[in-house]
Amino acid sequence: MLTQTLRTLERDGLVSRSVTPSVPVRVDYALTPLGVSLLPVMRAIKDWAETHIERVAVARDTYDNRSTSAAARTPS
Repeated sequence: MLTQTLRTLERDGLVSRSVTPSVPVRVDYALTPLGVSLLPVMRAIKDWAETHIERVAVARDTYDNRSTSAAARTPS
């Protein structure tokens, strides 16, 4: 899964991949200029998540409790 995600990011031009032939083989990834251009967006998403995490947790609990209650009422 991680390899697939990194390859997709590489394909999209967001990261560069470099292989160092050694034992074991070393593979490094770095942000490209295009990837770096996403940093302000990612910081904004992080800030939003930190600001709203409690509301998200309450919404998840409400949803989970509603789903659990509905499952308990469903005859088997």
